[in-house]
Amino acid sequence: MVQTPRSHPRRTDYIRLIPSLVSSHRTFLALVWTVGFVLICVCQRTAVDRLLEFRGWGPPPRPVPRLRRVVFNLTDFGGVGDGATVNTRAFERAVSEIRKRGGGQLNVQRGVWLTAPFNLTSHMTLFLAENAVILGIDDERYWTLMPPLPSYGYGREHPGPRYGSLIHGQNLKDVVITGQLRGGAVACADSCQDMVIENCYISVGDDGVAIKSGWDQYGIAYSRPSTNILIRNLIVRSMVRCSVLDTSTDIFLGSAGVSIGSEMSGGISNITVENLIVWNSRRAVRIKTSPGRGGYVQNITYRNLTLENVRVGVVIKTDYNEHPDEGYDPEALPVIKDISFTGIRGHGVRVPVRIYGSQEIPVRNVTIRDMSVAITYKKKHIFQCSFVQGRVIGSIFPAPCENFDLYDEQGRLVKQSKSQNNTDIDDEALEGIGNS
Repeated sequence: MVQTPRSHPRRTDYIRLIPSLVSSHRTFLALVWTVGFVLICVCQRTAVDRLLEFRGWGPPPRPVPRLRRVVFNLTDFGGVGDGATVNTRAFERAVSEIRKRGGGQLNVQRGVWLTAPFNLTSHMTLFLAENAVILGIDDERYWTLMPPLPSYGYGREHPGPRYGSLIHGQNLKDVVITGQLRGGAVACADSCQDMVIENCYISVGDDGVAIKSGWDQYGIAYSRPSTNILIRNLIVRSMVRCSVLDTSTDIFLGSAGVSIGSEMSGGISNITVENLIVWNSRRAVRIKTSPGRGGYVQNITYRNLTLENVRVGVVIKTDYNEHPDEGYDPEALPVIKDISFTGIRGHGVRVPVRIYGSQEIPVRNVTIRDMSVAITYKKKHIFQCSFVQGRVIGSIFPAPCENFDLYDEQGRLVKQSKSQNNTDIDDEALEGIGNS
């Protein structure tokens, strides 16, 4: 009897798989080689571009978009972006021409454009091209004193005249600022409406952007609000190191990335701040007021805030007791309400939230949603509240104070606050921050 060998189907399958495995292996190696080749080309291209840029032979800059019917370049008015020439007169002539035309766009080309403060006009777009920097001159002689605003009565720094911000405007409408800025208090919107500030890098020793509308009884009488202002796509550093003359001492100056008030007596409303990064700063965003201001701050929306090495993230302060003179009315109490925060991320933050309302000026209808901030201060009082009413929705870290109602992601009430008047403020946590 002849015994035939038993078949081995698994061995046959393995043999059949060998060509496909080899083919797959070759395909994989080819894919890896292709990706590696592309990466090498990209790296070489980047290195070449950097070398050419260093030598001044780089690729042409990106075209500047035409955002208005009338468009000018700063060089049309004698501007020189060499970092040494003072361009104040060039800015003034350009803005004057845009005002005569009823509006227009001013392009600031690549370069460093040194300037003293200058004014904008209504229906204007200030566009900073790629690698363009407006740099405030570091010489007080160029920061001329201006007459006090009728909504202030006095200069903010001292009685009488006042200093202006680097890029200044008063009673303006339809203004857009976009690009990269460095200098003093960069953008201050005072009694303005229909304004956009976007796509800027700002490094200052004061507020990066400040929204105001008059001071105490003068602002109440003037009665011109700031409203419908959009601030987006900003990177802000609000802290600089300064050396004290004739000493070896350094001091740090800073305020907030985006600030509302404290001069808000004409009212501030419909402000949106989104896609904001604040780094190496004392505070990220702040609303401040006090008795005597009157007016209101309402319908304020913050979305997508990133905090990096910031001492205090969110500040609402109602006892900023600075007044133009003794003529203010302490019974003129501001209204602070309808403020929302959505999407707060950060690390290296000492106090993520400090909302300091009072019995006479409570803070109402605050909403916080989607917050996760890594903190450096490990004691209890890191989410600080006083006389505030509102809600937190969904996941919040660190845990909010007890003043807030808690809702889940679907908007269902989980826990209702027993008292909005709880006071959970830890001044020790703010040590070294100054007047927050």
